[in-house]
Amino acid sequence: MKILLIEDDHKTADYLQQGLSESGYVVDRADNGVDGLHLARQCAYDLVILDVNLPQMDGWDVLASLRQHSDIRVMMLTARGRLTERVKGFDLGADDYLLKPFEFPELLARVRSLMRRSERIDQPQVLEIGGLELDPGRHRAYRDSQRIDLTSKEFALLYLLMSRSGEVLSRTQIISLVWDMNFDCDTNVVEVTIRRLRAKIDDPFADKLIHTLRGVGYVLESRA
Repeated sequence: MKILLIEDDHKTADYLQQGLSESGYVVDRADNGVDGLHLARQCAYDLVILDVNLPQMDGWDVLASLRQHSDIRVMMLTARGRLTERVKGFDLGADDYLLKPFEFPELLARVRSLMRRSERIDQPQVLEIGGLELDPGRHRAYRDSQRIDLTSKEFALLYLLMSRSGEVLSRTQIISLVWDMNFDCDTNVVEVTIRRLRAKIDDPFADKLIHTLRGVGYVLESRA
């Protein structure tokens, strides 16, 4: 398994590289956002461990740029523990978020968990509802044969809604299944992602597929 570590603190980077290497991972390093993004685009990695505070280009911008063309697993590292910043990371497409300071065994456990998610072999079948087609194997989406570009979280949310078409899913269910976590207080991450999905798969078309049941949740179905 190959990991890209983007961390500008050399002491932290040395510590993590040594520990991950001793645990059997191949680790490449970059000490700024520009070089890290270049490596992530040029090489095939199983996971990116990404610090937020980076010179030249911060971790938020690196993550946003990555998510335009890649669904590679990304773990954010930061000393910023505020909820708004954690939510920002997940909104941008982060798969995990670890606060500094941390113990290496916890980071290693999270790395293993992310790797296990990446190793799921069974590719689900292509889903099609109301002219909307989702191909999980190729990570592509189409509506009436028109290609639709989605971030990793938008894709995961759309797959969940399509695979359970006709079933109303609560906000809590969606957070648990798409973000692999439980938020301990109010956040609008689901509403924001639903709004972005609608702008891409519903707004340009006459037949609306994503429907809101106020106070209950969301359902995807064709009502044409």
